[in-house]
Amino acid sequence: MLASLASSGLTVRPATPGDRPFLETLFRSARPDLQFIDAERDFVEAVIEQQHQVQQQGTGDNFPEAMHMVIEKAQHNIGALVVDFGPNEVRVLYIAFVPTARGLGYGKTILQGVQQAATQNRCPVAVTVWRSNPGAKKIYLELGFKVEESHATAERMVWYPGASLVQA
Repeated sequence: MLASLASSGLTVRPATPGDRPFLETLFRSARPDLQFIDAERDFVEAVIEQQHQVQQQGTGDNFPEAMHMVIEKAQHNIGALVVDFGPNEVRVLYIAFVPTARGLGYGKTILQGVQQAATQNRCPVAVTVWRSNPGAKKIYLELGFKVEESHATAERMVWYPGASLVQA
C-alpha cells in the first residue's frame, strides 16, 4: 500500500496518542451535520464529543485489530484512515480529510492503495457509505465498488480483487 502512495507524495503512518487533538478536530470537520443541531453551543459540543467517543468505542469493540493511521502530505497531517484486515475482507472503517485536502484525489489514491493491499491478500474491500454522502459513493463507484446491501441510511459497497484497479 505504501509503495502506491509514493508518487502522490502521500504517506500513512500509525496514529499515536499525540495525534488525538488532530483526530478530534478532523472528526468535527467531517461531521458538519452535528454543527447544525439547534441547541446551545455547550450541548452541541457535548453531542460532537459523544459521537466521536461512540465511533472510537464501536471501532474498538467490533474491530479490535483495526489499524488507525494518519495520512500526511509534505509531513502535514491531512487525514485519517481506519482499516481492518479481517480474515474474509479488508474493511475501510473510516476515511476523512481536512477541508483543504478534500476534492484533490487523495481519498481515491489512499483507497487504491487499500485495493492493492487487498489484492495481495486475495480478499475483497468493504465499506459502508452513508446516503448523505453521495460524493463518497461516486468515488467508490469509480474505483469499481458495487452496492451489495442497501438500507435506509447507508449502503454496503464491496470491491473484489480481479476487478480492474482505476488509475489516478
